[in-house]
Amino acid sequence: MHRLPYRGSRPAFCASLAFVLSCGVTHPARADAVEDFYKGKTISLAIAHSAGGGYDLYGRLLARFLRKHIPGQPIIVPQQMTGAGGLRVVNYLYSAAPKDGTVIGTFSRSLPTLPLFTPNSNFDGTKLTWLGSMANDTSVCVTGAQSAIKTWQDMLTKPVIMGGQASGSDSDIYARLYRNVFGAKIKLVSGYPGTTDITLAMDRGEVDGICGLSWGTIKIAHAQRIRDRSINMLVQAGLAKDPELPDLPLATDLTDDPEKKKVLYLHMAPQGMGRPFAAPPGIPADRKAALINGFNATMKDPEFLETAAKEGMDISPITGGEIDKLLGQLYAMPPDIIAKAAKAIAD
Repeated sequence: MHRLPYRGSRPAFCASLAFVLSCGVTHPARADAVEDFYKGKTISLAIAHSAGGGYDLYGRLLARFLRKHIPGQPIIVPQQMTGAGGLRVVNYLYSAAPKDGTVIGTFSRSLPTLPLFTPNSNFDGTKLTWLGSMANDTSVCVTGAQSAIKTWQDMLTKPVIMGGQASGSDSDIYARLYRNVFGAKIKLVSGYPGTTDITLAMDRGEVDGICGLSWGTIKIAHAQRIRDRSINMLVQAGLAKDPELPDLPLATDLTDDPEKKKVLYLHMAPQGMGRPFAAPPGIPADRKAALINGFNATMKDPEFLETAAKEGMDISPITGGEIDKLLGQLYAMPPDIIAKAAKAIAD
């Protein structure tokens, strides 16, 4: 019988062709292992905010196209999981969701850095499995047509009531940030399920407006308000001015204080994450790679891009690796700046 050549200390019986695989000889993993797992399966997509808002619209768009880029083509089922400004989804992904690649979620871009400012948080944003983001974005502070607050200067000199969701949501973070850093005369009324509910409250006169509303959401969900000028945009938050909002003041340009600029940066850098999607930590490496690769492939899918364009949705994707890098930088910020940034969004 022909025998394979003996190599080093490998047991002699490994030379038998019949025992090659059982003796640990390196060989390619089964290419269809991930496909076998996902075939006939369902992936749940938890959406942290209410129906009709930006996170919901982006989440449901992704669900329509992601499945064809994952081996086995599992069904993607989007579902609302509102609560605590998105924290319900983050905590679910981090602690309770199955860690087998069958659950993903989307939530406020500000939440991954919340543990920096809230020491008793139950998660670490750097340990989630980041798939990527569908777009970066800019947050805008807006009021309704009937509000007496028409400009940023008005907000500094006149009382204004802003609607919010919960402590970790953009709406609450930016309202507190502008109040504590710039002295804006903001009263925050929190507890609304999502931005759609806040804008309805704005129409009813319960609140003047909302801070931290995404420009991408405004363009899609509130296009008519832009056309008939029934919305006032006061200030934008981001690392740079949005090209479509050249005349709207950028928050970081409103102070020359270097310390305040650092505090603002720490809160505004997550805007670069835009519309993030994550899975639980600790999922099997091959399924993690399949989800990330599937997300990246979806972002290049011509049909997906055509549909997004027709629906007026900006697509400027960011990879999961880029999110990991950004969060690594933010989590490594000096403790004194982190402490000041935490104070800036305190009640």
